[in-house]
Amino acid sequence: MILPVQVHLTLPAWTQRVIDMSRPYRSAEDQVGLAIELSRMNVEHGTGGPFGAAVFTDEGHLISVGVNRVLQQNCSVAHAEMMAFMTAQQRLQQFRLNAIGRKITLATSAQPCCQCFGATVWAGIDTLLIGARSEDVESLTGFDEGPLPNDWVGELNRRGIEVRRDIQREAACTALRRYKELQGQIY
Repeated sequence: MILPVQVHLTLPAWTQRVIDMSRPYRSAEDQVGLAIELSRMNVEHGTGGPFGAAVFTDEGHLISVGVNRVLQQNCSVAHAEMMAFMTAQQRLQQFRLNAIGRKITLATSAQPCCQCFGATVWAGIDTLLIGARSEDVESLTGFDEGPLPNDWVGELNRRGIEVRRDIQREAACTALRRYKELQGQIY
């Protein structure tokens, strides 16, 4: 048996049809709205879990997107935020995204889990915009979001990362509910 020496993760083809790389996403509502739309489409297409994320410059230019691909890729790290980080890092050829000299925003359809929380610190994110809360994710889908520091927002703030929560929270929860409704039919 040969040891694998390469990992290949992909986003669904439909993402190329949904995103508009030329459009500026100037407001937090627009940025989280894109993340929520990605989560909704991922559920409707049956291509992954109900999570979407997008990385933006401080001017609102889209760098990358991600959707949850854990089951489809057999990879526990293929969360939406992780996919968005990895595709942004490949695009910019930079592992610390804000090292390009610009402020970087991560917009998520739902609060990052413990894995994505840690990656947010190391990926070079300056602003974190969140739709649904972890308690929404857990109550509406049954997912275990894992342990976070008691004062996780304060911990990110101390590291220079601004956190804004509950942006279009109800729309984000609608995508989570839809996933739960379809779960037995598409997965």
